[in-house]
Amino acid sequence: MFRRRMTRSFLFVSSFLVLSLFVQPLIANAASLLQLSSDPFTNSSSQHKTEVEPDTFSFGSTIVSAFQTGRIFGGGSADIGWATSNDNGATWSNGFLPGTTVFATPPGPFSAISDPSVAYDAAHHTWLILSLAITSNQTVVVSRSTDNGHTWSNPISVAAGSLDKTWIVCDDTATSPFYGHCYTEWDNTSAGNLLQMSTSTNGGQTWSSPKAPSGGFHGLGGQPLVRPNGTVVVPYESTDSSSIRSFTSTNGGASWNRPVVISSATDHGVSGLRTEALPSAEIDSAGKVYVVWQDCRFEPGCTANDIVMSTSTNGTRWSAVTRIPLDPVGSGIDHVIPGLGVDRTTSGSSAHLALAYYYCSSTCQLQVGFVSSTNGGSTWSAKTTLTNTPMPLTWFANTNQGRMVGDYISTSISSNGRAFPVFAVATAPSGSTFNESMFTAASGLAVVRGAIRVGADRVLSATSTPARSH
Repeated sequence: MFRRRMTRSFLFVSSFLVLSLFVQPLIANAASLLQLSSDPFTNSSSQHKTEVEPDTFSFGSTIVSAFQTGRIFGGGSADIGWATSNDNGATWSNGFLPGTTVFATPPGPFSAISDPSVAYDAAHHTWLILSLAITSNQTVVVSRSTDNGHTWSNPISVAAGSLDKTWIVCDDTATSPFYGHCYTEWDNTSAGNLLQMSTSTNGGQTWSSPKAPSGGFHGLGGQPLVRPNGTVVVPYESTDSSSIRSFTSTNGGASWNRPVVISSATDHGVSGLRTEALPSAEIDSAGKVYVVWQDCRFEPGCTANDIVMSTSTNGTRWSAVTRIPLDPVGSGIDHVIPGLGVDRTTSGSSAHLALAYYYCSSTCQLQVGFVSSTNGGSTWSAKTTLTNTPMPLTWFANTNQGRMVGDYISTSISSNGRAFPVFAVATAPSGSTFNESMFTAASGLAVVRGAIRVGADRVLSATSTPARSH
């Protein structure tokens, strides 16, 4: 059990603004990459100059990203960094959340912070960054911005206990009966990763007591989404990593329905890299849900991962799993940590999808790939490699579960129709100091139809890897 605690929020000016962001020639056959942030923290508990695990959200011409800055080996980071654009990615400002950890400005009570996710509450004109703050236990906290993502409040407590893997979404459809409801998800590790949800109806200022889906199911990595009719759909990974599932609410979070299985999950562990089959989920304007994850079922002997997808028009009945054609079956290339974006002004057979992901060969030097579709995923563009230089795993922050770029990355499609994936890029360390920072495409990436058709690939393998935390 935990005790819910509310705190009063105060606004602070961002730590700094980006006056001149850095365009770097890291692109093979796409636009230049733009560096969004860099780790300024020098505390002894952090790995200096590391940034990992970004989420993004776009609404109108605004894009907000949040990410761990100053990764700590045992879990979490020195603070949560943010980067905001109000002009469809043309210019950006950035900074770090106030009042979170003892390293923040002003300092807060927590020793580390992790798992950021971003949402916008259109009814209350409020941007929200949800995070998992860490001391001896964990506290789910939300930071608010009412000036379009340029200053952020001290964190407000949502829930406390032995918790993990937070996520947030808001109902932004004006005709929905639950317009202005925001929903957070996490798992309670002291109860076997029991899935829990909390709801806010006032722009994230206060939150309900947690509720679990009917039957008390367990899992991690849930990513709640809201359909135009107000139905909330929460895809997640089962605790034993054997399946991807989802549960729903049709009454504004008053109760949560029993989960259904989307698909089994068959994940190939990548030696030395922290990664597993957590879902990346998005929704189109008609309420169709798209879920992607890394999976080795189509590969001989399950020796590498593809990125696979399942879709649903109601959150309870799901399509057969299809393999997104990034490289030929049997290529030996591992595709991991997908970040899916969907243009929420498009839908169905005309839905625009954008997918960023990491990939590596048998030597596992990471690169970042990108593909897109303008027909709901029936066909895809050829792979674009965003990073010019393969990155050895030793260039990335270390954890007790392998080198880390993030348990997730993210892609958002802005109101001008261009995709903005955000991801960690590293260059060679200098001594004990890393050079791992957040990047995006400088002008965004075009979302194009492509001619590579999703085929009827045959399932060849079945295995899974254990769950991760923080």
